[in-house]
Amino acid sequence: MFIAWIAVGASLAAWIFLLFFRGGYWRVRPSLDSVDRAGPERRAEWPSVVAVIPARNEAGILGDVLPTVLEQDYPGSFHVMLIDDRSDDATGDTARTAAARAGRDDRLTVLRGEPLPTGWAGKVWAMAQGVAEERTAAADYIWFTDADIAHDPGILSALVKKAEADRLDLVSLMARLRVERGWDRLLIPAFVYFFAKLYPFRAVGNPRKRTAGAAGGCMLLRRAALERAGGLAAIRGALIDDCALGRLVKRSGGRIWLGFTRSVESVRVYGTLRSTWQMVARSAYTQLRRSPLLLLGTVAGMLFLYAVSPLALVAGLIGLSLGITGSGVLALLGVATWLLMSLSFVPMLRHHGVGGGMAVLLPCAATLYVAMTIDSAWRHARGRGGAWKGRVQGSRGEMPQP
Repeated sequence: MFIAWIAVGASLAAWIFLLFFRGGYWRVRPSLDSVDRAGPERRAEWPSVVAVIPARNEAGILGDVLPTVLEQDYPGSFHVMLIDDRSDDATGDTARTAAARAGRDDRLTVLRGEPLPTGWAGKVWAMAQGVAEERTAAADYIWFTDADIAHDPGILSALVKKAEADRLDLVSLMARLRVERGWDRLLIPAFVYFFAKLYPFRAVGNPRKRTAGAAGGCMLLRRAALERAGGLAAIRGALIDDCALGRLVKRSGGRIWLGFTRSVESVRVYGTLRSTWQMVARSAYTQLRRSPLLLLGTVAGMLFLYAVSPLALVAGLIGLSLGITGSGVLALLGVATWLLMSLSFVPMLRHHGVGGGMAVLLPCAATLYVAMTIDSAWRHARGRGGAWKGRVQGSRGEMPQP
């Protein structure tokens, strides 16, 4: 019984530390939302921006998403560069049609992607082709966004204002992911919650800390900072390109910022356990630098944080029914730890429009993510790591660590 007390007590202490000394990762802060411009502003006062959108087999989504980029209420010079990454569907034609219907075909250039070179991850190669275009090379800022991300009309102005006012080289926003069905309600907010715990947003924005990260759905990058850091070739093999880019910029002396928002949303529907599993298993082992030791440590750490308290509660209740001394203390420690854990999850659930009652299921979500991570390692061992949209890619890029 004493050993059980020590185990759950240590888990409780770990949660107290996380809640008060891990950058407030659970608060859904800092944040940045769309702005409404008050009247006309002179074009010359705003830096030029080119949006770069890598798109592979996205014909079913682009018609709804691309107009939200093309119709940005931005007073400065703005153009959109969509790279059709050798799609098997009508991605390029869909993009042109969407631009014509929105009356903004003058703002769009569609590039047909070149074959993937050895050593490059597909998305990074598509991004690099957009960056290399003459119009992009002359822009002050590059706005990287994904083909499944929708934006409020004033978000680009908000991003540029933030970058200029705070002299930032990279401003990134975590898109609010779509939550529609049962599995989404449990797994999608948990995905963002675990990401924020790994890369506390306040620590990312602190130049005195090494923690670096970004969210690939919305990244405004100062072009000069990218050139100073060595360009996208420096992260050519990264499967988790956004965090790799954040680390690259921060290591080269750039200032970065990562925040939450309600003005940028993913339209991609997961909806099933299988679809979320595929998303995570694709790159989770890469996040651990394909290290068996890190995998073992991650599994042990996750179970210690998320499984000990439910097990302690159950064991304590069973012990109470059998009259075992100390069982009540064990059950109380389990309840206290589980309560702290659940309360920390409530803000993220509400941010995604999910009721706080789902918070008590965080241990279930954590257990599923542990299983996904183990499966990711198994896929890499079989040479299937990084499989995505018809490509199987190993990761030769080094992953950032906090």
